[in-house]
Amino acid sequence: MTSTLDAPRTAPRPAGVKRPPRASRLRGTLLGSVLTYLALCLLAAVCLIPFYMLLRNALMTTPEVTSTDWQWLPGALHWENFTGLFDNPERPFGRSLMNSLIIAVVTAPVATLFASMAGYALARIAVPGRAVVLALIVGTLMIPQAVTFLPTFVVVGSMGGVNTMWGLIAPGLFNAFAVVLFRSFYLSFPAEIEEAGRLDGLSHLGVYRRLILPNSTTMIASLGALSFIDAWNSFLWPLMIGQDPNSWTVQIALSSFLTSQTVDLPELFAGTVVAILPLVIMFLVAQRHIVQGIAMSGLKS
Repeated sequence: MTSTLDAPRTAPRPAGVKRPPRASRLRGTLLGSVLTYLALCLLAAVCLIPFYMLLRNALMTTPEVTSTDWQWLPGALHWENFTGLFDNPERPFGRSLMNSLIIAVVTAPVATLFASMAGYALARIAVPGRAVVLALIVGTLMIPQAVTFLPTFVVVGSMGGVNTMWGLIAPGLFNAFAVVLFRSFYLSFPAEIEEAGRLDGLSHLGVYRRLILPNSTTMIASLGALSFIDAWNSFLWPLMIGQDPNSWTVQIALSSFLTSQTVDLPELFAGTVVAILPLVIMFLVAQRHIVQGIAMSGLKS
């Protein structure tokens, strides 16, 4: 009797069908790789065109920027456009950069921590009315943000938050979208880990602090990066609450370069280059965490 170990591992090739030569297979693989890389390089070049335009215009003069004759590169590099950003006392660009940095650095970790705590409570702690609270949080996602600006301004203004740093920061500390994502993430979290913690005598807070939070670093990093970007790009709320130039954020400072009275295109482009640098650095550092965090959330109900 023939043993199963002696049977051929692959099905016999049909008669008349020949395996393509090894050299042909290698050439096909190499050609496919070359075409793939060429396509990726082309797409990358298209995505980099806006950055090239920003840097090109930032190093030009106003007549060169507005000229109908196309120039690939500036005739001369005008680095004074960058230094001029910080020389005008009527446009405190340096102060605006610092304000935006403080807002983003405070908002990102605090808002992410609050969203993580709320998401864990909604996913794992059985309390009366949990479904109602979740429905209200999801309902806030359906309300346009512009609708809430006026009542929020009235509340913050009545508490003395106009032209203050806490008035700029406080309304952005709750992120309903992040709460929903954290809840979806914690619904798929292994229950055995929590049960082991409770057997050791840990409370809900102890389980969250010692077991849940250390195993949520990917989600925290991804949503923290997104929160940083959102806080940095915020415009309408800082425009309403930060009425004094010393309370401006970088987005409001950029808008001051293009008004009905003044148009300063080179410095506007130079300021934009400076303003996007923190976001580019943030994305380069956290891009892997952003993708993994959104993939791990699962968006379960």
